[in-house]
Order: sequence, then structure tokens, then C-alpha cells
Amino acid sequence: MTTVAFLGLGVMGYHMAAHLKSKGGYDVTVYNRTKAKAEKWVGEHGGKLADTPKEAANGADIVFACVGNDADLRSVVLGDEGAFAGMSAGTIFVDNTTASADVARELYAIGKEKGIGFIDAPVSGGEAGAVNGVLTVMCGGDSGIYEHVETAIMSFAKSCKLMGESGAGQLTKMVNQICIAGLLQGLSEGMNFGQKAGLDMEKVIDVISKGAAGSWQMENRGSTMCAEEFDFGFAVDWMRKDLAICLGEARNNGARLPVTALIDQYYAQVQDRGGNRWDTSSLVHLLQNP
Repeated sequence: MTTVAFLGLGVMGYHMAAHLKSKGGYDVTVYNRTKAKAEKWVGEHGGKLADTPKEAANGADIVFACVGNDADLRSVVLGDEGAFAGMSAGTIFVDNTTASADVARELYAIGKEKGIGFIDAPVSGGEAGAVNGVLTVMCGGDSGIYEHVETAIMSFAKSCKLMGESGAGQLTKMVNQICIAGLLQGLSEGMNFGQKAGLDMEKVIDVISKGAAGSWQMENRGSTMCAEEFDFGFAVDWMRKDLAICLGEARNNGARLPVTALIDQYYAQVQDRGGNRWDTSSLVHLLQNP
């Protein structure tokens, strides 16, 4: 497979599509709701742009999408101008959106009726991971279909794994976000405690990051949290969207998420302070500025 389409050139998709073109060597056609963004991408990377998802998908072996939420995903997949309308039997749709497991199963079923493969493949690693092509990708769907797209996905990933049937990729991403939320709250409390105790936090982070408390968040966000710098990274608005998906799924499967629910409300308080686009590490702001 050498011809691909990419729908959605946001913070993540812009760079993922670029890696498919440069590293993967694929012939890439892009679509973005704001056409100027697609024109900019083509100007920088070559390839072609399309005016509709259907047009982008026409003739593509694999169609990738990375959009905002369930509704955005349905809008680029379904309908007369959606990607499925332009795809032929035997082609594959790979959804890199962080969305619900329900919409993944829904589109998988619709695709199967049309002879189109569907893989839910949400990503983790943030904008830096997308820029550097080192995302972690969690996939759900049929193993035979997955095997056909793994190489293409690895154009922008350092790790890619099939987690199970349709929806399993999205469920795995929910576990990822639940763990990050709890970790960031604990890190926020630790950083604030250390500051209040008068410790040199650069030294603290350097020491404890090498032990059992160490994490990606500590190494990459600890110093900026102490400095109250939040104008970068994964936005609070996006995290709240993701946590809403997690909490909704938990209501369906009976899992208890008391800490996640509490942290979601902490993020709501950050939003009330105008921190909608602040990085998720801004939880510490609530402690530094009570």
C-alpha cells in the first residue's frame, strides 16, 4: 500500500501526516476543515489536498484521521461527502482520534458492511511525540487488517500494538489517561510540598526522578510546574474531553474511578481560572495559588 489520505491537520495530525510522507514514503492527500491549513501543509511537504473527506479518500489504500471527538469523527467518515463514500472495498480506515469505544465499534460495523477495514488507533506522546515521530499507538480491530497498516503507523510511532477487538485501542487510551491524571495530581502535591518546605526543587527532581517516583511527567514537567509555566503541551480542555470519555465508559462497565472524577473537577477549576489551553500539569496552580 502506497497511497494514503490524512483527515485532520491539528496539533497532532499535521506532523503525523508529514512523517507518512517523509519517513514512510507514501503518496499523501490531506484534508482539513480549515482549507488554509491543508494548503500550508502541501506547501511544506508536497502531496495533494482535497476539498472533502470523500475526495481525499478516493483512491487511497489507507485513510487516517485525527480529529477532535466522536461527532467530528462521524462528520468526516459518514455521509455523502464522508471518507467511507470515497473508499472502495479492501481499503482500510485508521482512526487516531481519542474517542469513545462506542463510536469505534459503530464505524467498524459500518465499514465491515462496505468491505472497508477499520482500526481504532488512538495515540499517546503529545505534540512532541508527533513532531519527533515517536508516538505510542494502541489499536483495536481485526488482526488481519491491523497487519496491513502497522508499517504505515510506524512512520510516526515508536511503538504500536494490537490490543484486541474493535474498541480495545480506545479502552487502552482511557487507561492511559486515567493513569496520567492521577500521576499529575500526585506530582502537583509533591512539587508544591517541596516548594513550601523550602527545598531546591531542581535538586529534588534530579534525585527522585531516578528512583521509584520517577516518571515522564516528572522529568518533562516537574521544573515547569515549579516555575508556574503552563503555556504549552496537552491542553486542559483536551484532558477534560478525554476524562469525560473515561468516566462515561466507567458508568457502563461498573469500574469505580473516584480519584479520576475528583481530578476532573480540579481541571474544571483550572478552566474557571482561564487555563483552558494550559498544559495538564497546571493542576499545581490550584495548590500554588489557593
